[in-house]
Amino acid sequence: MILVIFDVDGTLVFSEKKDSQSFADTYQRVYNRPFPTIDWKKYPHVSDTTIFKTVIQEHFDRIPDEAEEESFRQKFVANIIENRKKTPAEFKQVPYAKQTVDKLLVDDRFVVGVATGGWKAPAIVKLNFVNIITDQLIITGADGKVTREDITNETIDKAKNLHGEFNRIVYVGDAIWDFTTTQNMGLPLIGIRRKGDVDFFQQLGVQAVLQDYEDYPRFLSYCLG
Repeated sequence: MILVIFDVDGTLVFSEKKDSQSFADTYQRVYNRPFPTIDWKKYPHVSDTTIFKTVIQEHFDRIPDEAEEESFRQKFVANIIENRKKTPAEFKQVPYAKQTVDKLLVDDRFVVGVATGGWKAPAIVKLNFVNIITDQLIITGADGKVTREDITNETIDKAKNLHGEFNRIVYVGDAIWDFTTTQNMGLPLIGIRRKGDVDFFQQLGVQAVLQDYEDYPRFLSYCLG
């Protein structure tokens, strides 16, 4: 069996940073402080947990507890839903993402996971926006985890507990931190570059790169290795 693990933002769903801006807006609304930047590369790790804790520590010289983080997370989810209602065209699927997930789920060779640097609750909301059914996916978010390696390892552990060992594990992602994570973990990466700049990953030595999922046979061949 093969475990295929997807990132969410930019890989299955794209929102032109509307979700990132929702994070910043929620923070500013709750704490009445300007959010430093939505350029996630500026933070020690690209995970909602790390980003939230880093900004709180910078502004208030303390670490938020779980209750404070959960309260913020709920407000963030509500803000995303509110923004979606105002601009329903936002939060689109990367072309053919839903169809690809659906096909993998009914193919006995594959188990499908999600490892997102975002918290789990907003990730599920965004996947539901584009009609990707989540109840059959093994989903791990940044809840209680600092690094993307931590998040991905938890998805792998959950999948192994359910299905045993895998012949192959492959990660599908769109950003430089997906490349770094897979390099650190020794996992093959399938790169998704929705805007067509596939050379972004190719210059890093990644050969399995697509603009989207329209060419399912090609995507499948990358999964099979």
